[in-house]
Amino acid sequence: MPLEANPDVKWARMFEESFRLSGVAAGQMVAVVAESQSNPVLVNLAEMGLALCGARFVTVKVPSAPVTTVQPIRSTGTSLAYEDYAPLLAAIAGCALIVDVTVEGLLHSPVRKAVLAAGGRIYMISNEHPEVLERCRPDPALADAVAGAMTTLGEGKRMRVTSAAGTDLVAEIEGAPVRGGAGFLAPGAPIAYWPAGLALCFPLANSVNGRVVLDVGDVNLTFKRYLESRVTLVIENDVVVEILGDGLDAVTLRSYFAAWNDPLAYAIAHVGWGLNPGASWDSLMMYDKNEINGTELRAVAGSFLISTGANEFADRYTPCHFDFPMRACTVDIDGRVVVRDGRLTAG
Repeated sequence: MPLEANPDVKWARMFEESFRLSGVAAGQMVAVVAESQSNPVLVNLAEMGLALCGARFVTVKVPSAPVTTVQPIRSTGTSLAYEDYAPLLAAIAGCALIVDVTVEGLLHSPVRKAVLAAGGRIYMISNEHPEVLERCRPDPALADAVAGAMTTLGEGKRMRVTSAAGTDLVAEIEGAPVRGGAGFLAPGAPIAYWPAGLALCFPLANSVNGRVVLDVGDVNLTFKRYLESRVTLVIENDVVVEILGDGLDAVTLRSYFAAWNDPLAYAIAHVGWGLNPGASWDSLMMYDKNEINGTELRAVAGSFLISTGANEFADRYTPCHFDFPMRACTVDIDGRVVVRDGRLTAG
C-alpha cells in the first residue's frame, strides 16, 4: 500500500518527527525491541517512522515473560521480557538508537543498566493509543519548561505539598536525583520516553513525611481509575504506614499492597509535577484499560505526582508500583510556589 494511502500515515509522520528529534538520521542502524504482547500498531508505526527517516532498522520480538508475581502489575515501566537475552541486547546496543515498544517498557527494567553501559540509547514509546501520543507529541518548546523545573528541583532543599483536601507533605530533596523530559531523546541523553512532560526527583532515604489526601477525581494510575472516595496516606520516613478511608478505593488499595507482603512496596519512589499542556486529565474516561498505559495523567500541567515502589537511588527494589497523579495541590520549593492549587505559576 502506498504510504499516503495508509490510514495511519499521519501517525507514521508523527513517529518520524519524534525520531528525528531524537537524532535519527538517514542511513543509521536502529533496533526496534518488542515482545509477543506488544501493540502491533505501535510496532508498525515505529517501523514506518524509521523508514520515513531513511534509517536502516531491524525489529526484534521475543516472547512476553511468564507471570510470576502475586498480583497483576501494570504501568511499572519494567518489562521482564528481555531478562534472558543478554547476548542479543549486547549486539543491538551498538545501534544508533533502540526504540522500545515492549508492553511495560525498559525504563526501570533490570536490563536497562546493561544496555546503557554497553553504549545503547533507549527511546521508550509508552503502550498508548496513538491518539494519546498525538496529543502529547514531543515538543522542543516543552523542553525549556522541563529543564527549568529540573533546575528548581536540583537546587532545592525542601518540597512542601499542600491541598484544601488536607494534604500536607514535606520532602527533603537536597541531593535527590532529578529526572524529566519532553518526550524525545535530547543529544547526549541515554534514555527518554514518550509521552512525557514532567519533572520529578527521587528522594533519598528517610526524607519524606506527612499526609497525602487523595481526593475524589485524583487518580490511582496503576488501577487506571479515578478515585470516587477520599484516601489518606500517612507517611513516616518515606513509608506509607497507614491507608485511611472507608470507600472502595481505600479497601482495594490496602488489599493490593498487603498481598505483596513486601515492606518496600510502601516506600516513596518519586515526587514531582506535570508541565505538558497537551496532556488531558479526563482522557482516562475515553479509552478501555487495555488501550492505554495512562502515562499522560502523570504529566498534566499543574498536577502533582507521588509514587510508591522501587527507588534505586534509595537502594529499594520492588515490583509493586503506584503512581498517584493529584489535582488542586500547591507545590512549594524552598518558599517558591511552582504550582498553586493545581495550576503552574508564572514565576
